[in-house]
Amino acid sequence: MSKQLSGDLARADSLAREIFSDIANKWALLIIETIGDSTKRFTELKVEVDGISHKMLTQNLRLLERNGLVVRVVHPTVPPRVDYTLTEPGRALRATVDAMCAWTTRYLGEIEEARSRFGHSS
Repeated sequence: MSKQLSGDLARADSLAREIFSDIANKWALLIIETIGDSTKRFTELKVEVDGISHKMLTQNLRLLERNGLVVRVVHPTVPPRVDYTLTEPGRALRATVDAMCAWTTRYLGEIEEARSRFGHSS
């Protein structure tokens, strides 16, 4: 069954929901933020996105590339050098990621206070 070319996130079979599912996770958002306006190598991303495993970085970069948010360039060197850069849609999404980061920073104290009422320390 093919995905409906629909922008309706409420529809389970919509392409919009599939795209949203691919990009609305912490690793994808952190990768987008880390690449930013620059070009990053895989190894740089692995170091700069604290806590991400090799497997999760690979999976998320593939999803971002598949959705047209990241361009992957393999240079014919030994060993091969692979660079990642945001595309125009990726840069546009980064503006949303930046706003989410600012929101998190702004409301961190209130969120922490709410969590403490439920016994969550982190």
